[in-house]
Amino acid sequence: MRGLLAVCFGLFALPGLQAQRTMPKILTLQQQGELRDGWLKERFATVVPELMRREGIDMWVMITREYNEDAVVKTMLPSSWMGARRTTMLLIYDPGEGKPLETLACARYDVGEVFKKAWDKEQQPDQWRQLAELIEARNPRKIAVNRSAEFGLADGISSYHYDRLMEALPDALDERVVSGEKLAIGWLETRIPAEMTVYRQIMQVAHAIIAEAFSERVIQPGVTTTEEVVWYLRERSRELGLEVWFHPTVDVQRSERQALYGFSGRPEADVIQPGDLLHCDFGITYCGLNTDTQENAYVLRPGETAAPEELVEAHKKGLRVMDLLTGNFGNGVSGNELLRSTIAAAEGEGLRPSVYSHPIGFHGHGAGPTIGLWDQQEGVKVNGDYPLYPNTAYSIELNNTTFLPGWEKDIRVMVEEDGFWDGERFHYINGRQEELYLIPRQD
Repeated sequence: MRGLLAVCFGLFALPGLQAQRTMPKILTLQQQGELRDGWLKERFATVVPELMRREGIDMWVMITREYNEDAVVKTMLPSSWMGARRTTMLLIYDPGEGKPLETLACARYDVGEVFKKAWDKEQQPDQWRQLAELIEARNPRKIAVNRSAEFGLADGISSYHYDRLMEALPDALDERVVSGEKLAIGWLETRIPAEMTVYRQIMQVAHAIIAEAFSERVIQPGVTTTEEVVWYLRERSRELGLEVWFHPTVDVQRSERQALYGFSGRPEADVIQPGDLLHCDFGITYCGLNTDTQENAYVLRPGETAAPEELVEAHKKGLRVMDLLTGNFGNGVSGNELLRSTIAAAEGEGLRPSVYSHPIGFHGHGAGPTIGLWDQQEGVKVNGDYPLYPNTAYSIELNNTTFLPGWEKDIRVMVEEDGFWDGERFHYINGRQEELYLIPRQD
């Protein structure tokens, strides 16, 4: 593990970019796999026992199959598995009294080093009967399965598999089957220290790609289109061996009459011109973790060496809304409480905010509390009522509308950076964009 972290910290500089936008060395697939497998073992030794005891559940059963994988199970598979094999049944049992968890695979194979094979087809041809026998022998008080009405990531068991499970269990155990929603969310949202050490470099890669895209190395004003920058972000990620988890957005706002960006559709491609305010929305997947970042750049007019002061101030107002949001973080505070307190505080300072922040980690739009949606600024039922827990990561995504006298119009400064709540304080995983990028760079 130490060797991999040493590699992860190896940096090389890209000429003309800010120091914090240097590109870390990208780990090989083998190194990434070893890293993730190590995290998996640590998570089962620390995260899972704590979650099961927190929720008062002594057995967690997950059933999935190839090409229809439970989102939780996918994050529990070893790095050498691309997905479930045949019908994969995982069973986690907490015997209590400080004893270690039992982690069993009612499957034809061991599932990595965590789940041990607990089914011999030659001895018991019926896989469902074997699962029922494993459960019955342990006589659990509560049997959690991944079913949820509102949290899609916690709703991984198919209707067919749920019905088969209920048929296979003895009648006496049927009433012990409960929703594992909070286990699933807790597993997905909780970050361990080893993950957070590497998350900083993951974010650094995402920041460095944006810094390249928002530079004269990619953009020639009057020639380059926003759509070409979008595809640069895609191609550059692929060159580095990385995936993007959504198609990026690049758009412009300019002093001429133009409608504000609409969230319900993609912006049209436009030729980038001097005087434009550029904005991107971009996210990568690396080492099984995701980023989600929105940053901004200004294209200098001839003779300019800095962005107009009113644009600089508008950007600062966006950062101020971020500060108001993260300053309200606290254990047990719900997403809706954060939304309402942030909007009230921002409006009290004369700002015009819109907040739509979300958890991030194994998934880009991760499990945990929803902190507003762009079209639900009054609050989000159920998902917005979920509370903050320590050791969770968030994409602080929002915008602030500002009237620019020089442009005689409103603009939206849209910002998004990923950060971590450790239970006592919030901090950005790899900092945030404090100043607008300038194109061309002014060294």
